[in-house]
Amino acid sequence: MKSRYAVCALALAAAACGNSEPPCEGPNGPCIEIDPGPDAQTRAQEALINAMDGDIILFNKGTFDLTLGLSLDVAGVTIRGRGMDKTILSFKNQTDGAEGILVTADNFTIEEIAVEDTVGDAIKVEGADGVTFRRTRAEWTDGPQSSNGGYGLYPVQCQHVLIEGSVARGASDSGIYVGQSQYVIVRDSRADNNVAGIEIENTSDADVHGNTSTNNTGGILVFNLPGLQRERGDRCRIFDNDIYDNSTDNFAPAGNIVGNVPRGTGIAVMAGHSVEIFGNRIRDNGTVNLGIISYLTLMLDYSDANYDPYSDTIYIHDNTFSGGGDQPMGGLGFLVVQALTTIMPAPILVPDIVEDGYVDPELAVGGQLPADYKTCIQNNGDADYASLDVPNDYASVSLDLAAHDCSHPALPEVVLPGSN
Repeated sequence: MKSRYAVCALALAAAACGNSEPPCEGPNGPCIEIDPGPDAQTRAQEALINAMDGDIILFNKGTFDLTLGLSLDVAGVTIRGRGMDKTILSFKNQTDGAEGILVTADNFTIEEIAVEDTVGDAIKVEGADGVTFRRTRAEWTDGPQSSNGGYGLYPVQCQHVLIEGSVARGASDSGIYVGQSQYVIVRDSRADNNVAGIEIENTSDADVHGNTSTNNTGGILVFNLPGLQRERGDRCRIFDNDIYDNSTDNFAPAGNIVGNVPRGTGIAVMAGHSVEIFGNRIRDNGTVNLGIISYLTLMLDYSDANYDPYSDTIYIHDNTFSGGGDQPMGGLGFLVVQALTTIMPAPILVPDIVEDGYVDPELAVGGQLPADYKTCIQNNGDADYASLDVPNDYASVSLDLAAHDCSHPALPEVVLPGSN
């Protein structure tokens, strides 16, 4: 172990050479440091190939002009920068690779770094147990465009995932996306100018809290989709988030499922199960502040015999709603207006909380979900509600919020080893 005098001498020597950054040490000794420059691409990939469990690969301050995607398949490695606005991996001139960074290894951490302007996804982690994104930024710097990559921070088929203090901008699908995973925390992060700001898809045991999602097409989505390896997600808590003014036109490439999300969506739950939404501040989302739908409302075919397209056991409580619902857009926005015109005079102001009215016939009793599965809504101030009765062509549109004055047991907190 170095003495305190040796450490001070190293720091003074670094300062004398014009480098004021402190020395970097990891479990295996000094970090593997990479500086910007013409050989950065080669040095970075060599470091990732030769890395060992416990290594820290440190990208120093500056902009790295990378033309090829980077990949890592060694467990226990950390990729670190000097700050997500100080160390920038730029893929603006990328000529090869489907991602900026692709990781297929357990116990991976990326922190204090930015990945910009990738051809495809920014940072994808696949099939890993133990994933941390900390103060990491993924961005497409020319703003919302359909030619941008699909996903910013993108763990898929993973377990024990933590995303904290991070930023995602400009993704043509989802800025912060967690798919087909279990035991997930997304906290204290920001998503703006994406199609979907934060999306939790076919994922179980997820806590999404302390985030800001604004200027996206849709703020926070909780979706279950057919045809995926993980069939069903449930037990998701969305709480203590700021979700407002999600007013960016939908710029998803043709055929993407999020292309159906109308501009001005705050929170959307589609085919969700056991979702608790509480303590959020939701405002000024022009189509709807909070929508709950079945996959059937999209009128898209699917062949997955195990897929459950219905939402159930949704608990919405202690949120603050204001504004919104004054500019319904897109196909789903048109559907909402068409339904509400059967009972409301123009101009239509969409209620804060809207359901499409589909219920699972295998759970329903007399056409209604029993208490254990119904949508419960409590203590949301003056928030209003509508059920559109879409399956019956709006025959029984209802504004009866009192019918949903009930509760479900609180979902358990997600606890990750060493991160709570």
